[in-house]
Amino acid sequence: AYNIHVNGVLHCRVRYSQLLGLHEQLRKEYGANVVPAFPPKKIFTLTPAEVEQRREQLEKYMQAVWQDPTLGGSETFNSFLRKAQQETQQIPTEEVVLEVLLSNGQKVKVTILTSDQTEDVLEAVASKLDLPDELIGYFSLFLVRQAKDGAFSFVRKLQEFELPYVSVTSLHDPEFRIILRKSYWDSSYDDDVMEHRVGLNLLYVQTVSDIEHGWILVNKEQHRQLKSLQEKVSKKEFIRLAQTLKYYGYLKFDPCITDFPEKGCHVVVSAGNNELNFQVRLPNEQIKEGSFKVTRMRCWRVTSSVPMSNGPSGSSPGKSEVKLELAFEYLMSKDRLQWVTITSPQAIMLSICLQSMVDELMVKKSGGSIRKMFRRRVNGALRRSDSQQAVKSPPLLDSPDASREPMAKLSSKLTSVSLRGISHSSSANDVGANDFHGNYAFEGIGDEDL
Repeated sequence: AYNIHVNGVLHCRVRYSQLLGLHEQLRKEYGANVVPAFPPKKIFTLTPAEVEQRREQLEKYMQAVWQDPTLGGSETFNSFLRKAQQETQQIPTEEVVLEVLLSNGQKVKVTILTSDQTEDVLEAVASKLDLPDELIGYFSLFLVRQAKDGAFSFVRKLQEFELPYVSVTSLHDPEFRIILRKSYWDSSYDDDVMEHRVGLNLLYVQTVSDIEHGWILVNKEQHRQLKSLQEKVSKKEFIRLAQTLKYYGYLKFDPCITDFPEKGCHVVVSAGNNELNFQVRLPNEQIKEGSFKVTRMRCWRVTSSVPMSNGPSGSSPGKSEVKLELAFEYLMSKDRLQWVTITSPQAIMLSICLQSMVDELMVKKSGGSIRKMFRRRVNGALRRSDSQQAVKSPPLLDSPDASREPMAKLSSKLTSVSLRGISHSSSANDVGANDFHGNYAFEGIGDEDL
């Protein structure tokens, strides 16, 4: 069996024959000319070198399928990954109670099946809260790690290829929870959400929580005004005032390391308002702040590296040793592109944020509506609209050969979108174009706009 890692986490184990079955099903549905070539069967037992070659071929095959907007978004492919996840974790299909948190720590208990996918669980939570159908798409479920002080560290947005109950229970750690939070970036969409009592309440508790955790910056006078609105229970006015504050609607990440403006700087990154905001502590302890606009990122990639193990051959490196990096190429001035790297366990979540900002910009550019962007009913079943490109996460496969040395560098990206051709830049860090997310919102901006 091969281990499939999605977004840096072991998702499932599958056999060659299961992947071959998936391949044949995809060919039947979409035609041989659409589906990539599959590694051939061998009559004799594979040598260790052939096993490794097959693993690499299967990894390339899975990434090619996943990056194709039709195949990667297909129910056939996603249901294959969901079923494999459930079988790998050996969780039978049964009714269970799942706790989903709101931003204020309030627990919403929903009765679901262990085999319910992300969309089903989101619907169950919305139904329990009386959130109307047309507002469900403004919210998403996120996997978070809850610290002792109650603050949340975001791990990732739950995707359509996973079963939330299985994803959270398979981690065997009570610190991991599922939280409901708004999943759009443009605060003008708050108006749609605030039209309804439940939407308004969800937005209000999220805003209060972000202020309490210091994610939104508030001075003394603003704090006094907010307190007064809270006492009057003027929720809309409270949100309207919060919208004018710095970092409203941003997701704040745990402190990490960056190479900008110089190597080894400590940084706090926040994502929001179509940008990544950096608060950098320079070696002289001076704090500097700056923002990188998503429209000026030519491309980005997520890489993971595993230090060579000093232990006996085959000892697998500890989880904490895997280093994740997000690197993006940024238009600093008219003719100057520069790579900026963030080393953080939350690199994948950062990449997902960048991609969803780009998706939202592209939908607005094409005149699409956010309601359409999130959800559409097809034959009574809920399906994502074609106008939103889901974040693709090509799986990484481990060799079944346990005696293999750990890889020194896995430059394969862990999240991806369907790629457009990208010319090589002269950057020394540049790797093959397959490791990039091409950014469809990237615009060559002239000096007068910089």
